[in-house]
Amino acid sequence: MHVLKTMLRQPSALFGLIIVTVVVLMALGAPWIAPYSPDNQMFDGLSIEGAPLPPSTRFLLGTDTLGRDLFSRLLFGARTSLVIGLVANGIAVAIGLLVGVLSGYLRGAVGGLLMRFTDLMMAFPALLLAIVLAALLHPSLWIVAMVIALVNWVQVARIVYTETRGLVERDFILAERSLGAGHLRILFVHILPHLMPTAIVWGTLGIATTVLLEATLSFLGIGVQPPQPSWGNIIFESQSYFQAAPWLVFFPGAIILLTALSFNLVGDALRDILDPTQRGRG
Repeated sequence: MHVLKTMLRQPSALFGLIIVTVVVLMALGAPWIAPYSPDNQMFDGLSIEGAPLPPSTRFLLGTDTLGRDLFSRLLFGARTSLVIGLVANGIAVAIGLLVGVLSGYLRGAVGGLLMRFTDLMMAFPALLLAIVLAALLHPSLWIVAMVIALVNWVQVARIVYTETRGLVERDFILAERSLGAGHLRILFVHILPHLMPTAIVWGTLGIATTVLLEATLSFLGIGVQPPQPSWGNIIFESQSYFQAAPWLVFFPGAIILLTALSFNLVGDALRDILDPTQRGRG
């Protein structure tokens, strides 16, 4: 409650919370808010020449190249993008926590091997690795989420490793060991609670990265496949109409930008509140 009150007093965090709340409500209420089915190709959804229709009172954001309502597709696309963002980022944070804690606590050969593997993964460009994995596997919502998780955990692992290395040398951990506490008690009772603020902050900031990466993969044609709408494949399907029907690219692009910015603002605010020592570090 204290965290929420503090965030509400910060203009940037408040703006981010409002946008995130609106996007989440759009995704949850898509079946009831959307005026049309996202896959409904309406007979009056194209002009006489067969071109998409611009925004109007009937079609709030216009129609796409197949005569489908763009507003309805963006609402259902929010569900796809947020599901991938939450699932992929949740898996990435979980993997990063596991690898970072084990390597920082065990150290020695096991810890060194885990960190060298992490360094190896960090050496590959995340987008290139995601493209290769997505191209090798059959693209679908869950495959895309898993691919994004597999390329996004390394930053979390490195941060958690550094923090764990500092924690294991603290006096209260040494005292627990001298009293005969087991490894599981030290890990779950004393170390993991100190890492939760980091996990929460990275979990929030990572959603923005995940949404952008999903949109990039879908734009390249190896993400979520049509007819299931996502913000990225809506742009992909409409790129050839950029000049003739700019709203087909502008509206999904603006939503992606606002969503990523909002999650970043919320994550920055959480970082400053949960860990004041990081205040002002971008």
